[in-house]
Amino acid sequence: MNTANLLEIKNRINAAALRAGRDPSDIELIAVSKYKPAEDILEAYNAGQRHFGENHVQELVSKIELLPGDIKWHMIGNLQKNKVKYIADKVCMIHSVGSVSLAEQIQKEAEKKNCDVDILLEVNVAGEESKSGFSAEEVYDAAMQIAKLSRVHIKGLMTVAPFVNDPEENRPVFKKLHDISVDIERKKVDNISMRELSMGMSGDFEVAVEEGATFVRVGTAIFGERDYSKK
Repeated sequence: MNTANLLEIKNRINAAALRAGRDPSDIELIAVSKYKPAEDILEAYNAGQRHFGENHVQELVSKIELLPGDIKWHMIGNLQKNKVKYIADKVCMIHSVGSVSLAEQIQKEAEKKNCDVDILLEVNVAGEESKSGFSAEEVYDAAMQIAKLSRVHIKGLMTVAPFVNDPEENRPVFKKLHDISVDIERKKVDNISMRELSMGMSGDFEVAVEEGATFVRVGTAIFGERDYSKK
């Protein structure tokens, strides 16, 4: 973890927002801390970072127990239905809801824990077979079904864009997610807000900000490369 990296990313986010005529305070940086030790997260915390993202439930739960209670944890990875019970009342948002059945499971666990859960609907905008999420064509109907759940609140959309060498290649992906959110927002359905767009990672977050991201998920550019042998 390098505090200078964190500050540089925040400066780049602010610059991208200003280029697009946006208020930089509308964009929240999520520091993606998977496979990184609690010491690295604490260093970022001491530098002012409060939003952190994790991909794996077990790792997320263990870090919550070790780190300051005012951290806002985001579940950003693939979430299995049998793991929902461990995090339903512990995260500020689940970004990766890509099926109606997962949302229904979140509803069940939220009822048991007497809590409400904010979610984002994951959209596989690029249609990659290796990625989960709703297709662009089916997300609207899914949102209408999920909106009926009393304990689950749709706050926007999320996508994982393709890995590309030139971030400009992902601009159409981010623009399409934004356009989908606008279309859903126009319907003015109860229990659906499209305020949040979670898109953009270390290689393309500036383009994502220019296209309307409110959350960017940045890990490697803050914490450095991960040692996957330790996972």
